[in-house]
Amino acid sequence: MSAVNAHAAAAAAPDAVDMSPRREGRTRKRWVRVLVGVALAILAFALSYPFLWLLSASFKPRSDIFDNRLIPEVFTLDNYASIWTEAPMALWAGNTVLVTVLAATTVTISSAMVAWGFAYYRFRGRSVLFGLVLATMMLPGAVTMIPTFLIWNSVGLTGSLVPLWAGNLFGSAFYIFLLRQFFLGLPREAFEAARLDGANGWRIFRSVAVPMCRPAIILTLLFEVQAAWTDLMRPLIYLRDESDFTLPRGLKQIVDQFGVAGNYQWELVVTAGVLTTIPMIVLFFFGQRYFMDGIATTRAPR
Repeated sequence: MSAVNAHAAAAAAPDAVDMSPRREGRTRKRWVRVLVGVALAILAFALSYPFLWLLSASFKPRSDIFDNRLIPEVFTLDNYASIWTEAPMALWAGNTVLVTVLAATTVTISSAMVAWGFAYYRFRGRSVLFGLVLATMMLPGAVTMIPTFLIWNSVGLTGSLVPLWAGNLFGSAFYIFLLRQFFLGLPREAFEAARLDGANGWRIFRSVAVPMCRPAIILTLLFEVQAAWTDLMRPLIYLRDESDFTLPRGLKQIVDQFGVAGNYQWELVVTAGVLTTIPMIVLFFFGQRYFMDGIATTRAPR
């Protein structure tokens, strides 16, 4: 009996020896995951700390704004009640929503149509024209700022919201490039099959290409929503009347009125900053899946 047990133990010994390195490897991987998780948590906190500080300060009285506590010692909602009476936040928010919707919709549609033309149709000079479109991305915004202003001024639209979004009717070079890459990655056989069924170019674009490139379309829309919502330069150039201000332009007005040039009412400034930022945070959380899908579905051009 003892000989049988000894033989069984000898047979199990190699397995024990073989399992030991595997166990050590799993332990090492587990510690690596823990360290990576801790590093990412620290990095996430460091990146989110400015907004957390801003959010915390918006619930503090004026005397405690700069005490650097993330949990307010004295919690108050008076700042949120005061900012709506001290500044026309609702009007500015309405202007911002209007400009954002028009800017995002127009640039997405126009850029998708131009990108589809460059990706699907074969014509002489296509590469040269596309190169010229890309070349416009090399121009700094400051170079075209004055000519663009003179154009809008000549048609009498300065001082209105139109210059903030109407330029998007002509597309964007970056979005055209982005969408063209997606269109080039689609199987051309699907378009040829649709053409054999009698579909024209517009029908192929609307019913075949756009549904297949939905992640890229939504990604373009989200990018432009963020760009239009946070745009300050164009409102500073074109808007004159306070009733036409967007939220970024209104936030600049609040900083000038209640900040250093005012009565140092920083509690109103930080509260307005929170109200301006929250919609973009909500947009990110609802749209992050489309960000990932848009990147993951990128294909090499055929």
